[in-house]
Amino acid sequence: MSAMLRSGWERFMAQRWLIWVLVAVGFVLAFAIPEYNLFNKYVQLVMMYVGINIILTVSLNLVNGYMGEFSLAHAGFMAVGAYTAALLTQKVLPIAAYPELFPLAILAGGLMAALLGLIVAVPSFKVRGDYLAIITLAFLMIVKSVIENIDFIGGPRGIPGIKRLTTLPWVFFWVVVSVWVVRNFVYSKYGRGVLSIREDEIASELMSVNTQRVKFLAFMVSSFFAGIAGGLFAHLLQFISPRVFDIIKTTDILIMVYLGGIASIGGSILGATAYTVLLELLRPSTVAAMLAWLPAVVFDPLNEHFIRHLGVWRMVIMPLLLVLVMLYWPRGIMGLREFRWFIPRRDLDAHHRPNVHGGSHDAARGH
Repeated sequence: MSAMLRSGWERFMAQRWLIWVLVAVGFVLAFAIPEYNLFNKYVQLVMMYVGINIILTVSLNLVNGYMGEFSLAHAGFMAVGAYTAALLTQKVLPIAAYPELFPLAILAGGLMAALLGLIVAVPSFKVRGDYLAIITLAFLMIVKSVIENIDFIGGPRGIPGIKRLTTLPWVFFWVVVSVWVVRNFVYSKYGRGVLSIREDEIASELMSVNTQRVKFLAFMVSSFFAGIAGGLFAHLLQFISPRVFDIIKTTDILIMVYLGGIASIGGSILGATAYTVLLELLRPSTVAAMLAWLPAVVFDPLNEHFIRHLGVWRMVIMPLLLVLVMLYWPRGIMGLREFRWFIPRRDLDAHHRPNVHGGSHDAARGH
């Protein structure tokens, strides 16, 4: 009986129409939740941060996962998108009179990040491995330093008072767009080139793959969506400064990528969701609210010696989580697997075959 139920569940989860039903239900809920207050404001805020982190994780996974490179510049592209969108809504576009212009600001932030992504890619992809990581880290530091030294854009003080324009429907829309674009890119002819570069770049060149063009295009797509996420982030947080986009932010995104599983869109979604929710659960106020039912004789010393200090310790716990994942769970939650919905029919058989390392993609199990 259990085998029959499992088989039936797998067949149901394999249905292609199910993903479109989930997207439609997601859009309905994205509009209904804030309209009818189905969840409180705090939960809605967390849901939007989850969506923004999914965009960041899916886009970085394109470079660090599918292409096998190691970029540390994602927070820099996020900063470019955030500052571009914020400056447009604050100083250029008449957002107060025409709030419908907000998507233009977000799109401009993504395009500016993509342009800088191309500029960074030209010198970066002349090298690989550790050297690429150093160059992209240098770019992140350059972006942060430039922003800190331009008074017109707030300097080290940042930009306060940004209008709250990011909503749950807009976040969900860009999540769907980012997942759809990256999925179609990965399974396109350029995506084949990306995967071949990860396995053997020299062999790819011998097989007439234009590796430079493929790298540039993948990096631009990745940086574009980092800029989109930055614009949404700025108009949700309502304040941005150079300190928000430092190496810690890049570390957060890396943790989400490797926690979910490299080269897996489904893993990126799960990793971003799990990491964001875990961060919120480790907030002192959240833990205190969850343990408020305890008797005062137990709660008071617990709060005094442990809960109140979680704000400091969670910044230690999360990087430690990345170390533990890399040591004991290097393939993350999804490993080499993928949700069947994200795999074109023509590629399903390839995911049944063993990969070059002797593992199995086993994507058709509906994980």
